[in-house]
Amino acid sequence: METVEQIRDRLLARFPGAEISVITNPGVAAQHSLLLDHAHARAIAEFLRDDTTLKLDQCSNVTGIDWPEKKITETSKVSVPDPAGGPAKVVEQKTERVQPGMLEVVYHLYSIALRHGPVILRLRTGNRTDQVTVPSLTPVWRACEFQEREVFDLYGVKFDGHPDLRRILMWDEFKDFPMRKDYVEPDDYEWEPTPHGVVLEKAKAHYPAPPPAAAPATGGAKP
Repeated sequence: METVEQIRDRLLARFPGAEISVITNPGVAAQHSLLLDHAHARAIAEFLRDDTTLKLDQCSNVTGIDWPEKKITETSKVSVPDPAGGPAKVVEQKTERVQPGMLEVVYHLYSIALRHGPVILRLRTGNRTDQVTVPSLTPVWRACEFQEREVFDLYGVKFDGHPDLRRILMWDEFKDFPMRKDYVEPDDYEWEPTPHGVVLEKAKAHYPAPPPAAAPATGGAKP
């Protein structure tokens, strides 16, 4: 199978206006991936499925990732003149920048026909609040349908063009997204029928107070 760089180059030749970059994986598996822009994502997906060299006809897995906002400290070396006229000194300079938060959807693609893969695609949202929409790839690979719903349900990513985008694990009235890193779990545990351990200790705070104990009856003196 072609390398991810070769696939990227072919995609850029086929879609000259697309933004496609390679995201390297430093792990032992070295499963590098392709980050796609939203405007060309579905057309690229169709190309990957139909291309005779790749024939990526199966999407085996759709995964959500939450990347909260974080501070990044970068170190650089700068030359500082010597006030006494001596040679300049090289010192380390640290700067901080804020990396905005975002949500990410990762697709693992395989070819059943040619028995190779995976090719990994990534789609990213603009932020974690009001820009959380990415194009759905369910129209290209039907296997994405339930898995995109799961990412929608647990991370809050909205999939434009999904045929049936609704919660799949949580109930319709549920407001939060349990797989986000800043999710705060409830402490009432009303849904837990048999709480025990730590759950029981948290649940006790919401139990109704026991009724006051009745005062013991006092009998009169016998004549």
